[in-house]
Amino acid sequence: MMQKLRLLIAAILIFAANTSFAQSQKTENFEVSGNCGMCKKTIEKAAKDAGASFADWNKDSKILTVKYKAKSTDLPQIQQKIAEAGYDNAGAKASDKAYNNLHGCCQYDRTAKKEVTD
Repeated sequence: MMQKLRLLIAAILIFAANTSFAQSQKTENFEVSGNCGMCKKTIEKAAKDAGASFADWNKDSKILTVKYKAKSTDLPQIQQKIAEAGYDNAGAKASDKAYNNLHGCCQYDRTAKKEVTD
């Protein structure tokens, strides 16, 4: 009887820990400008430096997938860190200085978004 009770308590604790982890883990996808494998490495490192536990940038689609714990970071912090590394993205624009510090092959086309005027 005592053995069954211990197993039941252990199972409940494991379930609770897994449920708690899954709820606090967020996954986001957003666009990040870039060109090459060197960009991929820098973008992913910047995301992880900002607290992402997982980062994967696809150079063809220009989409970055990040996973992070909501208690330790958030999407704007991750996007800002990537911008500080020189890469424009859906949430933050890199400064000209950060962009100009990128290696030549990493300097993507920075097309200015046209503003609608009335």
